[in-house]
Amino acid sequence: MGKKVDLGVHLKKHFGFDTFKGNQEEVIENVLKGNDTFVLMPTGGGKSLCYQLPALILPGTAIIISPLIALMKNQVDAIRNISEDDGIAHFLNSSLTKAAVTKVKEDMMSGKTKLLYVAPESLTKDENIEFLKQVEISFYAVDEAHCISEWGHDFRPEYRRIRPIIEEIGSKPLIALTATATPKVQSDIQKSLGMVGSMVFKSSFNRPNLYYEVRSKKHATKQIIKILKENVGKSAIIYCLSRKKVEELAETLVVNGIKARAYHAGMDATKRAGNQDAFLMEETDVIVATIAFGMGIDKPDVRLVIHYDIPKSLEGYYQETGRAGRDGGEGKCITFYSYKDIQKLEKFMQGKPIAEQEIGKQLLFETVSYAESSICRRKILLHYFGEKYNEENCDTCDNCCHPKEQSEGKDNVLTMLRAVLELKERFKAEYMVAFLTGEANSAIKSYKHHEHEMFGVGKDKDGKYWKAVVRQLLVAGLLVKEIENYGILKVSEEGKEFINKPRSFMITQEHDFDTEDVEESSGGGTAAVDPQLFSMLKDLRKKISKKKNLPPFVIFQDPSLEAMAIHYPISLEEMMNIPGVGSGKAHRFGKDFVELIKKHVEENEIERPIDMVVKSVANKSKNKIAVIQSIDRMIPLDDIAESRGLDMNELISEIESIVYSGTRVNIDYYIDQVMDEDRRDDIFYYFKEDAETDDIASALEELGEDEYSEENIRLVRVKFLSEVGN
Repeated sequence: MGKKVDLGVHLKKHFGFDTFKGNQEEVIENVLKGNDTFVLMPTGGGKSLCYQLPALILPGTAIIISPLIALMKNQVDAIRNISEDDGIAHFLNSSLTKAAVTKVKEDMMSGKTKLLYVAPESLTKDENIEFLKQVEISFYAVDEAHCISEWGHDFRPEYRRIRPIIEEIGSKPLIALTATATPKVQSDIQKSLGMVGSMVFKSSFNRPNLYYEVRSKKHATKQIIKILKENVGKSAIIYCLSRKKVEELAETLVVNGIKARAYHAGMDATKRAGNQDAFLMEETDVIVATIAFGMGIDKPDVRLVIHYDIPKSLEGYYQETGRAGRDGGEGKCITFYSYKDIQKLEKFMQGKPIAEQEIGKQLLFETVSYAESSICRRKILLHYFGEKYNEENCDTCDNCCHPKEQSEGKDNVLTMLRAVLELKERFKAEYMVAFLTGEANSAIKSYKHHEHEMFGVGKDKDGKYWKAVVRQLLVAGLLVKEIENYGILKVSEEGKEFINKPRSFMITQEHDFDTEDVEESSGGGTAAVDPQLFSMLKDLRKKISKKKNLPPFVIFQDPSLEAMAIHYPISLEEMMNIPGVGSGKAHRFGKDFVELIKKHVEENEIERPIDMVVKSVANKSKNKIAVIQSIDRMIPLDDIAESRGLDMNELISEIESIVYSGTRVNIDYYIDQVMDEDRRDDIFYYFKEDAETDDIASALEELGEDEYSEENIRLVRVKFLSEVGN
C-alpha cells in the first residue's frame, strides 16, 4: 500500500496531477518492479507518463527509443518545464552539433539526466553503444512500438534491430508502448522485442466522443468547403496522400475564404514548422497535410479530421482520426471514399517485394471492408483491434444514424462456413468469394477447386454480397482470421455451433459509393435551372438595359443568368464566382440582381447549394494579367499572341473573357492599325443599335460576310463591350 501513496505523491510533485488516468498506475508499478511491460493505449490516454514518472523515480537514466525528431524535442521540452535543471532530459539524434553531443554526455555521466530520447538510427551507432555501456540505465522504453511490425501502419526496418542492440549495451527491463496495435501487430512486437511473457496492459480503443462517417468522393472539395463553412473557427486537420493534393487543396480553401495552411515533408523546414505553430497557436483553423503531420501534436481541441484520401490501413486511419477531440469534446471524423483510390494504392505497390505487396493488399482489404460496410463503424474498428463492442447501436456513426436494409442470410452464412471447412481452412476471403461465385481464376484452377462439388454454389449472389457475408461473420465472431498467416479464414467454435444449430442471421446491405448519389445535403450534384428565377432575372436585365440604354447582353449574357438561377448568389462576393461575372461586372450591375435573388430565396425557402461558393484556383489568371499588362503597354496583339504561345483566335478569346468579366481594356491602338474608321464604326453601331444578341454569326449575316471578317467583328465587339459595359 505504501508504494501507491508514494506514486500519488510523485505524480503530484512532478506533474501536478492528483489522480492517474485509466491503468497508468498499474503500468508504472509493473515498471518499478523491474518487469517487462507492454502498453496499448489509444492516443490521448497518457502513454508518455507511463515511462516518464518511473524514469524520474528510479536511479539511473531511462533510454527512450522514439522514431521522430520533432516528437523527441516536444517531449524533452515538456519534461524540462517540470524541472529546474534542463539536464534532466536530453535527446540524441542527427540534428545535434558536436558541442551539443558533448554536453549531453557530460550531463549523463554526472547523473543529472533521467531520460535520454534516442532515434533507433542513433542507437545503432558504435560510438553511442560504447558510450551507453558506461552509463547506469534504469530501463528501456520503445515508444511507437508498432513501427517494429511490417503489419503496423508505419513500419521502420531499423526498429527490428532494437533487441540485439539492447543485449549489446546491457539488458534491462523493457516497456513497449503503442497507440494502435491489432492482435497481429501485438504478437509481432512481443516476438521482435523478446518480451513474449511480458504483462500486457490494454486500454479500450473506444473513443465514445468521436463521430465516424464515410462519404462518396463525388464533389469532395465542395463538400469539404461546406463542412468547414458550417464549422467556422473550429480546428480541423485534412489528410491527403500526395503532397501535390495537399498544396492544391490548401490553396483552394484559402481562395474560398478559409484560414488554411499546408504541411508535408517536401516543404522547407522553417515554413513547415511555421505552419504547424500557426495551427497550434490558432492563427489558422485548418491544416491540410500528408500523414507526416500529427505525430505527437498535442492539440486537444481538434474538432474535425477529414480524410480526402482513404489511408492505406485501418491502423493509420485510427491513429489519424484519434487526433480529433482529445479533450473529450466533439470530434467529427469524415472520410471520402472511392474504390478508384484503392486501385491507385494497389498500383503503387506493384514495384515492391511480393511479401510487402501481400501485406499491403491485406491491409487495404480491411480498409475497403470498413468503408463499404454498413454495420456500426465502432464495432468494426474495435473488432479490428481485438476488442468486442456489444452495443446494438452506437448513435455516433453514419451507419447507426442511417441504417441500411437487412435481409435474412441464414442459408448463405451456412454455405460460407461449410465452404471454408470444405477447403480445409487454408484460404483468404477473396479466394472464398471467387470459389462460391464460380470464378475459375488461375489460383482456383491450380488447386483444382473448380472441380469441387461446392464450386459456384453461391453464384446467384454477386461477389459484393459474399464479401459482405465474410465481413459480417468476422465481426460477429463466426469466422476468425489466423494471426500467423494473417488473412486466412478459420471457422470459430461459435461458427461450428452455428452449423449444428442454425439460427436467424441478418445480413446488412453494403454501401456502393461509386454508384451512390451524393445526398443534396452534402452539396454535390449539378442542379437544374430555377425557371421562375431565370425569367425574373431576364426581366430585370431588360429593365436595366432600357434604363441605361444598353443592349441586354452587355449587362450579363444568358449563360451567366442561367448560372445565377442554379447557384443563387446572394452577395457580391458570391456573384463574382458566377461564370462571366468578374469583380467589375459584379460591382457595376450586380447589386440589383443579388437583391432579387436574395428575396426569391427567402420567399420560397430555398436551400441554396454550396457549389457556387467554391472558387477554383485560377491558373489562367497569370495569362490574363500578362495580356492586360501587354495591352496597357500597347504591344501589337499578334506580338502578344506569339509571346504567350497562342494563335490570334485564342488570344481574342482570352481578351473576350477578360472583358465579359467586367474589366476594361483599350485596344484602339491595334484596331486603328488593322481596319479603317468607317468599318470600325459600322460594326460598333451594329452592336449598339441593331443587335439582339452579341452572337458573331448573326453579326456576319447582318453586316455581310464578304465585307467584314470574323476577327474584325470580334475585335470591335471587345471595344464596344469594354467602353459601353465596363
